[in-house]
Amino acid sequence: MDVSSFTPDRIRNFSIIAHIDHGKTTLSTKLLSLTGTLPEKIYGKQYLDKLQVEKERGITVKAQTCTMIYRNKEDGKDYLLNLIDTPGHVDFNYEVSRSLMACQGALLVVDAVQGVQAQTMANFYLALDAGLEVIPVINKIDLPTADVNRVKQELKDVFGFHPDDCVLVSAKTGIGIKDILPAVIERIPPPSSEGIKKTFKGLLFDSWFDRFRGVICLVKVVDGQIKRGEQIVAAGSGQVYEVFDCGIMHPEQKTTGALYTGQVGYITPGMKTSKEARVGDTFYIKDHPVEPLPGFQPAKQMVFAGVYPVDSLDYNPLKDSFEKLMLTDSSISISKENSVALGMGFRCGFLGLLHMDVVLQRLEQEYGQIVIATPPTVPYRCLLTSGEEKIISNPAEYPTPDVLDRTFEPMVKGFIVLPTEHFGAIVKLCMDSRGIQQNHETLEGGRIRLTFSFPLAEIVTDFYDNLKRVSSGYASLDYEDNGYAESDVVKVRILLNGEEVDSLSAIVHRSKAQNFARSLVKRLKNVVERQMFQVNIQAAAGGDILSRETISAMRKDVTAKCYGGDITRRRKLLDKQKEGKKRMKSMGCVELSQEGFLKLMKSSNDDE
Repeated sequence: MDVSSFTPDRIRNFSIIAHIDHGKTTLSTKLLSLTGTLPEKIYGKQYLDKLQVEKERGITVKAQTCTMIYRNKEDGKDYLLNLIDTPGHVDFNYEVSRSLMACQGALLVVDAVQGVQAQTMANFYLALDAGLEVIPVINKIDLPTADVNRVKQELKDVFGFHPDDCVLVSAKTGIGIKDILPAVIERIPPPSSEGIKKTFKGLLFDSWFDRFRGVICLVKVVDGQIKRGEQIVAAGSGQVYEVFDCGIMHPEQKTTGALYTGQVGYITPGMKTSKEARVGDTFYIKDHPVEPLPGFQPAKQMVFAGVYPVDSLDYNPLKDSFEKLMLTDSSISISKENSVALGMGFRCGFLGLLHMDVVLQRLEQEYGQIVIATPPTVPYRCLLTSGEEKIISNPAEYPTPDVLDRTFEPMVKGFIVLPTEHFGAIVKLCMDSRGIQQNHETLEGGRIRLTFSFPLAEIVTDFYDNLKRVSSGYASLDYEDNGYAESDVVKVRILLNGEEVDSLSAIVHRSKAQNFARSLVKRLKNVVERQMFQVNIQAAAGGDILSRETISAMRKDVTAKCYGGDITRRRKLLDKQKEGKKRMKSMGCVELSQEGFLKLMKSSNDDE
């Protein structure tokens, strides 16, 4: 395919952004079908949701790119349209912000029934910060409960869109779909043409691993052009690579032999290891250095958990799997970790709980890695009496009270859009989660937008599920980083006969420590196996024991053969057994096995 005729004025790069389940991927698939990019046999399917986890969960996890060629009826010219379908969940905001860097415009899709939701606002402001032209698209207008006029008014009140600017469509039935691409060509600006005569400069904004061709990089050509066979340099590492292949995604990889100014496509640079593909890096022609592009802000991990292989022999394969997975998801962070109960593993950072679930599911489905994950924690900032400051993401590393001065926990600013009738229940839920109300706004259609300040530790557990439960599924949540605040937290340690189990330690707020300790100790009693001696299960915070359960010893009936005689004979046998049990307890060692840890995690999920 020859793309050299598509000059920047006939190129449009745009993404589709929206709240969860407002119809982004359905709309993307419809546009691909309209332009003849998709084969007839896959017409109607969610084509851009390619991962198995996306098909099973019905959500978009990974931003996907596709190039369409569209003939505009207004001027009769062919246009090269690069579409990027983005995720809608708050956990994948990093994917959205990264995708917007490769675009000049965005379609903001809003459900005609639900209207403007929390993530609609978050994605709009991401596009605004990136300097993009935003086109509002009201979807699902075919539904009986659709209220288009109300949604138009919301878009005007919240974002300042004129009602006539909105494109009305139904991605499911195809109503109004033909109006979208002419609006994209007319209202979204083309890429800058100033760099046509300059040497090649490209932005690496995504990558993935192909088992036959190695690392494949998705690039936006900012200046100049790149051709097959040329040698390029990665500005970040200084490594030199030869371009073995380049082309566009139409809808799969289609070789073009060259990419030109303003175009978005893939290159195969023959990278030897997956670590070499750094998202946000700048490529340029060898011996023709350029000023590197700003790149992306590093993703800020919000949730941390220990991830361990079920079999210790799988440690190295798990490490290789993580490296390949991080090619397609650079927002994960990993570091080595060792646990007495679970062996060698990794301390992993994720953007949220859903992100963590998706990563673990992808490890299993795409790489065949069955793993054990510890309960998620958040990073705490600890100020020691020596003046030193530490960031603690593993509870086992939390400082002891004698060297700890103060602890600061991460805070988030949460935005909740909800129907008026659920106001009382949701405010109570927020207060129970140690939330502090900061703002209260009334929206169109009997809805409210609340702004709360929350400790992140309260949000990442089961807050979202509870929010959906108390609002019958109508409330939506978005949150952003809000720094750190001093907090009265304690480390809850689990002791088995006085020996600490590091993998079960947790950092919790003092007001909730007692209930947390009781729940954990009670579940642990059902998991720890009975021994020939008594086992004491305790939860401690500092020098205080918060909760305790006792597993009695297995005991043989030593008096079974005593058919008569003095009571002292029976007592002598029982005392002898008691001494043996005491000696056994002092010498015996109780360890929580890997199977026991798995049972404990399963019982935790069942309780939730």
